[in-house]
Amino acid sequence: MSFRFIDLFAGIGGIRIAFEEFGGQCVFTSEWDKFAQQTYVENHGEIPAGDITQVEVSEIPRFDLLLAGFPCQPFSHAGLKKGFEDTRGTLFFDIARIAKHHRPKALVLENVKGLVGHDKGNTFREILRILEVELGYKVSFQVLNAKHFGVPQNRERIVIVATDPKIGEFVFPPIKEKGTVLGEILDPNGKVDKKYTLSDRLWASHIRRKEDHKLKGNGFGYSLFSSKSPYTSTISARYYKDGSEILVEQRNKNPRKLTPREAARLQGFPESFIIPVSDTQAYKQFGNSVAVPMFRYVAKNLAPLLGGSNRAKVWKPRSAN
Repeated sequence: MSFRFIDLFAGIGGIRIAFEEFGGQCVFTSEWDKFAQQTYVENHGEIPAGDITQVEVSEIPRFDLLLAGFPCQPFSHAGLKKGFEDTRGTLFFDIARIAKHHRPKALVLENVKGLVGHDKGNTFREILRILEVELGYKVSFQVLNAKHFGVPQNRERIVIVATDPKIGEFVFPPIKEKGTVLGEILDPNGKVDKKYTLSDRLWASHIRRKEDHKLKGNGFGYSLFSSKSPYTSTISARYYKDGSEILVEQRNKNPRKLTPREAARLQGFPESFIIPVSDTQAYKQFGNSVAVPMFRYVAKNLAPLLGGSNRAKVWKPRSAN
């Protein structure tokens, strides 16, 4: 059993991995960043189409499921009651126009938790209204946290699941929380290249900046974690700059940054996932990506409604198949 899906704003394919594990077959993907495309082709065996705003809906093959971790752009005219047309100029419009043409059985959308309150809630209300009223889907949504799915990262994201009433309504089942500690994803100290250890100058800069913020009465500055920490802060695309949001303690040394492989593990990517780009690009890609186990939970419960399985198979890079 299988179902067909498309992967939009795909990044490096984190959501795709989860849905392939439960029987999905990807038939189209879109990602404009050339470095993310490089990682995508190494792991998924295909070059994504570029800018989705330039893709004609008729060029996209038939599919059952639309996946999209879409960027949150302001809805400059939301609330003017122009409906579907209000979303022109935002990337959500491209999701809506594709769904309107192809009428997939379901959509799975991911965004930052702040989407709910963006523009005093107007943006989110307009998204829900278009999905439910104009496109006719049943919509469920929930804020999920990566730390509840076996990865040591405090990362909250909203997940929206819209289903055609013909296949039933998706309900987020209770989460069987699976805790861990940071040490589970760290390489042994002796195996980590010294280039990831902060220089004396950079470490002193971090300390000075944190003290300055403390004097101003705020909590900004670096965040330091040990191997026993149950989770880190959220890794972001800016991690490559100085690593300040997640620094790892080292005995008798300055703290260090995560390695790119550790960043991949922090997001729950399979150990077999290929990292073909520079450290800078890898940090950007994993910071922009998703926690794969979070979507494994969604896929396990949605796939049976689409004709897929609720039993996961082991994912491997396409080049390894």
